[in-house]
Amino acid sequence: MDKIKELANELTQVNEWPEFGSGDTLNVTYKIKEGDKERLQSFKGTVIQRRGSGTTETFTIRKISGGTGVERIFPLASPFLEKIVVEKQGAVRRARIFYLRDRTGKSARIKERKQYSKK
Repeated sequence: MDKIKELANELTQVNEWPEFGSGDTLNVTYKIKEGDKERLQSFKGTVIQRRGSGTTETFTIRKISGGTGVERIFPLASPFLEKIVVEKQGAVRRARIFYLRDRTGKSARIKERKQYSKK
């Protein structure tokens, strides 16, 4: 089984993305191919989970669009990912924050993680 993982890691191109975790607000830009045309689209939302490892690692982002919750799963090793920008770092106490699905408005807010400067 380890040889399969090693071979998969060698065959896929690994991109360097910024560090992020659940609770962080991301802006993900990805390529969409429609026929012979290609365009970029961005998806901004809160990371509710990150799972897998290596080439099979994925993360799920949730946003509210028109009063409806929209979730999208992105594979980290996808060649369609153009850019990932960490907008805010959220202070959450668990790895999978599915409780956000039941909440709207003020109760769905996530506190921002404090940044301490080193002197």
